Amino acid sequence: MANLARPNAGDISQTANRSRDVVPQSGICSRCIDGCTGNCEIFKSTFRGRELIYPGPFGSITAGGDKDYPVDLSHFNIQGYALGAEGLPEGVEPSPDTTLFTFVNTELEIGNVNKEKLRMPIISGALGSTEVARRNWEHFAVGAAISGVVLTCGENVCGIDPGLQLNDKGKIVESPELRRRVDIYRRYYDGYGDIHVQMNVEDTRFGVAEYAIEKLGVETIELKWGQGAKCIGGEIKVDSLERALELQRRGYLITPDPSRRDIQQAFKDGALKQFERHSRLGFIDRESFAAEVERLRKLGAKRVTLKTGAYPMRELAMAIKWSSDAGIDLLTIDGAPGGTGMSPWRMMVEWGVPTVYLEAMTYELCQALAAKGAYIPDIAIGGGLSTEDHIFKVIALGAPYVKAACLGRAIMIPGMVGKNIAQWLKEGNLPRTVSQFGETVPEIFVTYETLKDRFGSEVDELPLGAIGWYTYVDKLRVGLQQLMAGSRNFRLSTISRKDIMALTREAADVTGIDYVMDAYREEAMAIINS
Repeated sequence: MANLARPNAGDISQTANRSRDVVPQSGICSRCIDGCTGNCEIFKSTFRGRELIYPGPFGSITAGGDKDYPVDLSHFNIQGYALGAEGLPEGVEPSPDTTLFTFVNTELEIGNVNKEKLRMPIISGALGSTEVARRNWEHFAVGAAISGVVLTCGENVCGIDPGLQLNDKGKIVESPELRRRVDIYRRYYDGYGDIHVQMNVEDTRFGVAEYAIEKLGVETIELKWGQGAKCIGGEIKVDSLERALELQRRGYLITPDPSRRDIQQAFKDGALKQFERHSRLGFIDRESFAAEVERLRKLGAKRVTLKTGAYPMRELAMAIKWSSDAGIDLLTIDGAPGGTGMSPWRMMVEWGVPTVYLEAMTYELCQALAAKGAYIPDIAIGGGLSTEDHIFKVIALGAPYVKAACLGRAIMIPGMVGKNIAQWLKEGNLPRTVSQFGETVPEIFVTYETLKDRFGSEVDELPLGAIGWYTYVDKLRVGLQQLMAGSRNFRLSTISRKDIMALTREAADVTGIDYVMDAYREEAMAIINS
C-alpha cells in the first residue's frame, strides 16, 4: 500500500528528516547522527513531548489524514449512457429538448415522519467546540442557510461556553454561544435544510437537548457515537490556566492536570503552553439508545439523528439495526481517515475503516435488514469527500439507502476563504489569486448578482464567507447536475449501483460493483447476437 507520508516527519507537525534516505516503516533517517540539530518528529518530541500528538497550531488549521488506501472513490468511474432518461417529471417524454442538464432536480427529503427538505444532498460535518468553528460560525451558518443544506452544530459547544450558566443540578440555564449559533442560522433559514445540534456524554449531562429544544426551538438533535478521524472523545486546546481550571470544575478531563502545583509552575515558566480538554468515551447499549431517542422525542425533537464513525462491522450493525428499531431520521456514517480541527494525528491516519470499505459494509447490512422488511433510516456517508463526483459515487455505491454526502473540511474552506477575502479587501491587500478576477465583491464572487436578486440590498450584509459557501455549493450543484444528466438520472432517487463501475478487481471484490470489463456485458452480447 502506498503511503507517501513519512511517519516521523510531515507538514502536520512541522518536522522533516535530515537524510534523503529514510527507513519506510519507522520513518527514521537511515543514518541517524549523534549531534544532529533536527528536525524530525522524534527530535522535536524530545523536548515538546505530547504537543506532537496533535496537528498545530490549534485554532488556525483543520487537518485530514493522508494515508493512501488500497480502494477509494477514485477507483470507480461513473457510467454515461446514450439513451433513456430516469426521473423526468410525470408525463414528460425523453428527448434532446426535455433532458437538458439544467432540468436535473437535486432537491431531496430526508427523515422518517417529519421530513426535512434540502436543496442539495449535503450534510455538514459537525462544527463544534474547536476555535475554527467558533471564529467562522457566522460564515458557515449563513452560508448553510442560504444554500439550503444541513448545518451540524457539533459537540461541547455549551460545555466550553465562557458565559455558560448552570443551575444547582448542573443543568444549563443559559448558553450564549449556542444561542448565538442557532440565531445566526435561523435568520436566513427559508425552509430548506436545518441546524442539527449534536450531543455527546457531557452534552447529555449538561442538559443540552432540554435547553436547545425548549429555549431555542431546535427541531433536530443528533446523538454521537464517533467520527472518522478518531476513536476517542473530542479534544480542544486551552491556552490559559484559569480556563483549564474552569473546564475541570465543569467535569471535563483536562490534561496535564491544571490543579497540580508542578503543572501550574510549568505553565508559569512557559514550558507548558497549552492544556487539553477531552471528552469521555461513550458506551452504547440497545436499551439506553432506544430510551434516549424516545426521551428526545418527548422533549419535542421533531427529528433525531445519529452520527457514527469508522468502527468495525459489529458497531456498524448496531448503529443500523438500533436506528432501524428506533425509527431515527438520519444515520451519518463517517469513514476513515477523516478530517478535524483537532484529533491525535497518528490516530487520524492509522485508525478505523476507510470510507469505501465502510460504505460497502453498510450496503450489505442494509440489504440484509431490508430483506426482513425492516425500516431503513436515510443514510449519509462522510470521509474525505469534496467534489460533485464524490457525492454521486457515495449515493450510487449505497443506493437506495444512501441519500446524501457528509462534507467536513471541504465545506469549511469556502467560509474561511470568503472571510479572508473580506479582510484582504479591507486591507487593500488582495492576493493575485483573487485580484485577477477583480477588486470588488461583485467582480470577485460569480454568484453575487444571483444573491442580490434574491436578497436585494441585504446582500451586502451577508458575510463574504457565506457567499463563498453558497458559491461552492452552487458549483457542486451544477457539476452534479451534469454528471446526473450524463448518466440519465434526473432525480437523485433514480441513481443506482449500476451507474458506477469498478476500475480494479479489488474495488469490485470489496463493493460488489461490476468490474469495468463486466459492466453491461450481458446486454452488450445480447445486442451483438441479435
